[in-house]
Amino acid sequence: MAHAPRAEVDVTVPLVRDLLAAQHPDLLIRRDLVPFAEGWDNVMLRLGTDLLVRLPRRAVAVDLLQNEQRWLPELQRVLPATVPVPVRVGAPSGEYPWPWSVLTWTPGMPVGMVSVHDRRPLAEPLAEFFAALHRPAPADAPRNPVRGGALTSRAAAFRERLPRLPEPALLADVFDDAVAVDLSRRPGLWGHGDPHPFNLLADGRRLAAVIDWGDVTVGDPASDLATAWLTFDENAHARFRSRYDALAAHGLDVAALWRRARGWAVHLGAILAVESDDRPDLRAVGEHALARLRRESATAG
Repeated sequence: MAHAPRAEVDVTVPLVRDLLAAQHPDLLIRRDLVPFAEGWDNVMLRLGTDLLVRLPRRAVAVDLLQNEQRWLPELQRVLPATVPVPVRVGAPSGEYPWPWSVLTWTPGMPVGMVSVHDRRPLAEPLAEFFAALHRPAPADAPRNPVRGGALTSRAAAFRERLPRLPEPALLADVFDDAVAVDLSRRPGLWGHGDPHPFNLLADGRRLAAVIDWGDVTVGDPASDLATAWLTFDENAHARFRSRYDALAAHGLDVAALWRRARGWAVHLGAILAVESDDRPDLRAVGEHALARLRRESATAG
């Protein structure tokens, strides 16, 4: 059974209230503090109606949070949708060993909670978002060890999960085709790193925000474009790709890019389908992507 890793620090409401009182006491004025969500890496608490406190629950998440603190204020200037920019930075203390953030709160519904059919209006706005994001990054931009790199580095992990999936031969062919793509022209561009549908927020038919930027990286944008399979049906996928291709720049070989993106989609879909026993919502995302890839492969065959 695959479950979220154990928290290394118990992040509680009294702990966070003490941290805020010691470092940012003005934020507690006329604001309630209530638990909101807990992921694999971070705990989040609502602070009033306009703020969110985000604290690592594991040491491995600390560098990721610091990447958000460093780079999101710059990236927000060029992006056409909201990103959760830190408004305050918390320091380690005797009560809590790591840095933490206070972010702007963005209202919206996670796209993963919206029916796949009703996500269709988001296809073009999300394509425009990624076309704006996928631009050259500075030399000191972070490099994520997993996302944005060569798909060959994920081959062993993918093969390990493959026997636990339906029609593994079809899925293996998708992965192998992506690995075979020439990487010599792969650009080093900004990438989100983890844009599955629960990291996208919708406000009705509008893309409200793209959240959870801990995996932000410079590298190959193909891993971001895997969201075309994770998030959309065939209709919206085609519209997403058409809009992205119309806006893509920076010398991208879009045909090769989409072949690599398809490989990332089967890899990420396998992770979500196999490793999410305690998150059936994420498992459903993976199963949706893999079902789409199997249909594509069967049709092409």
